[in-house]
Amino acid sequence: MIGKTIICFMISGLILGFSQSCSKVDKVPVFNGDSAYVFLVDQCEIGPRYPGSQGHRQLQRYIVKQLRRFDANVSLQPFSWVLTTGDTLHLINIIGNYKKSSRKRILLGAHYDTRPRADRDKEPSSRTKPILGANDGASGVAVLLELARIFKKSEPPVGVDLVFFDGEDYGLEGRIDDYLLGSKYFVTHRKGYFPLSAIIVDMIGDKDLEIEMEAYSMQASPVLVEEIFSIAEKLGVREFVKRKGPAIIDDHVPFIQVGISAIDLIDFNYPYWHTLDDTPDKCSPASLEAVGKVIVHYIWGIED
Repeated sequence: MIGKTIICFMISGLILGFSQSCSKVDKVPVFNGDSAYVFLVDQCEIGPRYPGSQGHRQLQRYIVKQLRRFDANVSLQPFSWVLTTGDTLHLINIIGNYKKSSRKRILLGAHYDTRPRADRDKEPSSRTKPILGANDGASGVAVLLELARIFKKSEPPVGVDLVFFDGEDYGLEGRIDDYLLGSKYFVTHRKGYFPLSAIIVDMIGDKDLEIEMEAYSMQASPVLVEEIFSIAEKLGVREFVKRKGPAIIDDHVPFIQVGISAIDLIDFNYPYWHTLDDTPDKCSPASLEAVGKVIVHYIWGIED
C-alpha cells in the first residue's frame, strides 16, 4: 500500500450493504493461526518476491499449488502494465474460486508481490535492496491460503473468490499511478462480476496488531465496516478497534471506485514498513488468527 495519503477519487455507483442472518457458532469452522503462520514463513523462505524476480515466479507456482491442493477452481489473469517511468511489468493475478454455482459471492483479496526497494530503511545503503515482506505481502496471502484450507473441508455458504493481486507495491514513492496494478486490472476486466463485498487484508500479521476502521472504507462502505467490526466485538477479538483510522490507498480503492462495497483490514502502524526488518519474527500466528476468525464468521453469517 502507499500509506496515509490525502487524495481525491470519484466513487461511482451505489454502495450496497446487506444484513447477515444468524448462524450457529458451532457450525463455523475454526481458523488456525499456527497453520496460517506456516504459509507466511514458506513465502519468506523463497526470498524477496517483487515482479520480475525469481522469487516472484516461485511464489506464483507456490500459490497455485496450494490452491489446487485445497480444491479451488484456479485461474490466472496475466497482464502487462506500462509504468509512468516507461518500464513495463508483466504481472499475473491468481484467482481461486469456491462454490462457483452460487450467484451470491464475496471477494477476499491480498497482494502477493513484495517491494523491490527498502526505501524506508534506516540505513541509506540498504534502501535499494528488496524487502522480505513478511507482514507487507506474506501475511495477507497466508490468511487467504488458510481460508482455502478451510474451504476444502467446509464448503462456504456462499461463493467465495480468493484473489491474489500482483503489482500492488512496485511504484516509486509519489507515483500513485504505479501502485495497485493488479486490483485496478481486475476491476476493469471483471466482465459483470459484482460481489456483495470485497475484503482486502494487508499488513495484518504484526505482533502488536491493531486494526482501525480505515477511512475510505468507512466513507464508502459503512454498513460493511460496521458489520465486520461488530462481529469482532461479539467474538472478543480485541485486535479490531472501533475507531476511525487513517485513509489508506490500498487494493480496496479500485473496488470502491466502481461502486463495490469494500473494506481494507490493515494495521499501518508498523515500524518495519518498507524496510529490511519486515521479517517473520515481527509477525504472530495470533494476529493472523484474529483476522481469519472474523472473516470466517462473516462468511458463515451469510445465507446463499
